[in-house]
Amino acid sequence: MCGIAGKYNIKTGMSVPHELIEKMCDKIEYRGPDDKGVYTAGPVGLGHRRLSILDLSDLGHQPMCSEDKTIWITFNGEIYNFLELRKKLIEKGYTFRSNCDTEVIIYLYKEYGEECLQYLRGMFAFAIWDSERSILFMARDRIGKKPLFYYYNGNVLIFASEIKSIFEDKIVQKNINYEALNDYFKYLYVPDPKTIYQNIYKLEPGHFLICSKDGIKNHEYWDIKFDNVKTQSLHDTSNELLSVLEKSVNLRMISDVPLGAFLSGGIDSSAIVALMSKQQDTPVKTCSIGFDSTKYDEVEFARIIAKKFGTEHHEFTVKENAEQVLKKLTYFFDEPFADSSSVPTYFVSKLAKQKVTVALSGDGGDENFAGYEKYYLDDIENRIRSKIPRTARTLFLPFLSRLIAPFNNDLFKKGSTLLKTLSYESDYGFFLTNTDFDDSILKKVLNEDTIRKIGDYDPFSVTSYYYNKADTDNHLSKILYTDLKTYLPGDILVKVDRMSMANSLEVRAPILDHKVIEFAASITPEYKYNRGNKKYILKEAFNGILPNEVIYRKKTGFSVPLAEWLRGELKNMASQSLFNKNAGINHFFKMDEIKKLWNTHLLKKRNYSGILWSLFMFELWFQEFIE
Repeated sequence: MCGIAGKYNIKTGMSVPHELIEKMCDKIEYRGPDDKGVYTAGPVGLGHRRLSILDLSDLGHQPMCSEDKTIWITFNGEIYNFLELRKKLIEKGYTFRSNCDTEVIIYLYKEYGEECLQYLRGMFAFAIWDSERSILFMARDRIGKKPLFYYYNGNVLIFASEIKSIFEDKIVQKNINYEALNDYFKYLYVPDPKTIYQNIYKLEPGHFLICSKDGIKNHEYWDIKFDNVKTQSLHDTSNELLSVLEKSVNLRMISDVPLGAFLSGGIDSSAIVALMSKQQDTPVKTCSIGFDSTKYDEVEFARIIAKKFGTEHHEFTVKENAEQVLKKLTYFFDEPFADSSSVPTYFVSKLAKQKVTVALSGDGGDENFAGYEKYYLDDIENRIRSKIPRTARTLFLPFLSRLIAPFNNDLFKKGSTLLKTLSYESDYGFFLTNTDFDDSILKKVLNEDTIRKIGDYDPFSVTSYYYNKADTDNHLSKILYTDLKTYLPGDILVKVDRMSMANSLEVRAPILDHKVIEFAASITPEYKYNRGNKKYILKEAFNGILPNEVIYRKKTGFSVPLAEWLRGELKNMASQSLFNKNAGINHFFKMDEIKKLWNTHLLKKRNYSGILWSLFMFELWFQEFIE
């Protein structure tokens, strides 16, 4: 795992200063503390920060070049099938100087060009300078585990693993993208390909970009297909799933440094630990995070798994450390980011780094196998929706929703939201159910200037695009596809990448192997979600392997006691940040309306923790990067 950066002066042909690329790399030193390298040649500069995982020798130094020095690469990630690919390339006559996966990508590109991406199995973001074709070829892995940002103005392309590196080039301005701002307050993150800044973009998962003197061209090279649903029995499907997951875990246990696992006590991470224990002779090193609040504490279940599989288990309890770590976390995200589980993710990464350099995680189980509570709620809503005539839904329910909305308690708030949700079709209803900042509140708190700059943009366009793009008529498959394309890369994987890299830790996610995702897409939806039973097929696959109290426990998620924090230990910090006369949110919001939300929450009349947290995180970001 590493950090990459670079620049291409497309039109002017001006030389890229070595010092600029060095500064860009130094800005993300924590992503790769073991080594750094810079290559410049005329209008192109590539930089690299290395976290050594495979081939710890100097032969793994980057940027790396082909033997004839026509191909140069800076690469972040891991290619798990690199030994197999290396063998095939040797048979074709290629010779290798190192034992690392980076060199395999070079010669795979030399042999197949852009088609090389079809052969890669792993997580990656890289840039290749092809001097013979005078092109910069950039690519990101299929599901977005590794980040890749770029700035483009028609004359220059600047790229990096993190936005802060791009800002080292002073031609880049910090101008806010107001559509992205609207997205943030709807989703709590900024979805690909936008960033919060104008002219800075995320390269989408499963895409590559070619930059030449003719400009840039963005291509999709992989997508999730639901057009080949299997007809086999539940028993056969669960056995095949277990086999696919075993292979994926086995591939991710290749490492020249100590390796362990995150263990939350949920079925996903427990399944990974079970498969690791089967393949490893020594005890697996496992790490868990707990809270003083028993409502949010899962360590009891993690201990059950640790005991069953004889792991070397380590725990950390998050107490009064949240305030100390929040400003630090803001620095690593570069954009406003309001998933509060970034706090425990930071701490579990910090704990894991004390024991290992690589950790396997259970990320992807919910999106692949329908594990979130929101899928259950969506099913209930659709059942109700189907029993109400369309005219009644579209005319009568919105009226009822508006009627009870003013009542100032959480029960009426939930009732109003439900009625409003039921008045829409399934796709928009799902979108509404999963936003804290509904339109009525957002329009009330945004100032006139911000509303004018947002214009008629609708954040629903993000999820509706993917919902309609999915090549299936099944509603569950459509929303799983939408989450795999939006929430997973925009929230979950951002959180894991930034918090692990902040601690110089590599995290690998076997359930997000593209072969696992493709297999999951081929499973009939009824095996994923069955009459309220979420992750049905995963539970069947690990029945008899994991204890029943873990398989059938209620999902809690990697959450934090947010409402309590904002009324307790974070109250002063949040209040001082939000209601300071120099606060950044003054530029965007009506502060008297924000104050009303704050006071209502403190008095426990309503739980506005999600809304207030998103405002708090926005303000911390603004102070760090804009002020």
